[in-house]
Amino acid sequence: MERYKNMVLDSSRFGGFAFREGDIVISTPAKCGTTWTQNIVALLIFGTTDLPKPVDLLSPWLEMTTRPLDEVKADLEAQTHRRFIKSHTPLDGLPRDDRVTYITVGRDPRDVALSWDNHMANVNFPVMLELRERAVGNDDLAELMADFQPPAPDVETRFWAWIESDAPPVPDPIAGLGGVVHHLKTFWNERDEPNIVMLHYGQLKADLAGEMSKLAKRLDLDVDVTPELVKAATFDEMRKNAATVGPNQTENIWLDRERFFHKGTSGQWHDVIKTDEDEARYDAAIGKYAEGEFRTWLHQ
Repeated sequence: MERYKNMVLDSSRFGGFAFREGDIVISTPAKCGTTWTQNIVALLIFGTTDLPKPVDLLSPWLEMTTRPLDEVKADLEAQTHRRFIKSHTPLDGLPRDDRVTYITVGRDPRDVALSWDNHMANVNFPVMLELRERAVGNDDLAELMADFQPPAPDVETRFWAWIESDAPPVPDPIAGLGGVVHHLKTFWNERDEPNIVMLHYGQLKADLAGEMSKLAKRLDLDVDVTPELVKAATFDEMRKNAATVGPNQTENIWLDRERFFHKGTSGQWHDVIKTDEDEARYDAAIGKYAEGEFRTWLHQ
């Protein structure tokens, strides 16, 4: 089993975690609809828009190094509802259990790059580092950040730096295009397993009600997917309720809570990839990692 580790996550925190029958792990690449899926699953499990706690407590990110592990595990142990755990660890780094359903979400990597750019600009790094110091200590930061380069001043340069990054996906699964594709491919390679669920951002955008209904069936949840539940899972509603459905809201590591829910659209990349030369440049980059049916699915 691979170990994934960067400044904000350490997959070894899953070690010794006691799964239960029916547990759900929402394991997605960053900026591929993680929070969206957590909110959808919360609405389906509880069958109401009146959730008992903020989603980041109902569905904690077990690997995130800004909360003490014992505290996160205690929260999960105390839960009596069906548990759904957030993860950014690829499937080959997660403990496997036939009683657990593993969900991932694909997204056009070109949109991921731009969403990631907005995400990084919205992080309150001093607060995050203070939380990390309290939870796990920051003695390893120099090693983890050894290859850090200050971001370029313009979005186009930052976009291409992410797309053409040659950083390997192990140990850092969110370091660039290669990490996103690697994560999704670990699921794609086992997509026929009965406890593997692969969603896609584009399909969720096109038919949210239908995708929620199909997911409820896959999770064996007897819930009426009402218009109210579907509305609560839209980006406009999540943005309005960012303090209760957004990630890390109880820690508030964001400069602007609502900005986390940025555009929630597909095709943003057309603002950056404008010419035939740009298209060829992207084709060369993605061609290193994805081909055939998998590549088609990725870009749907």
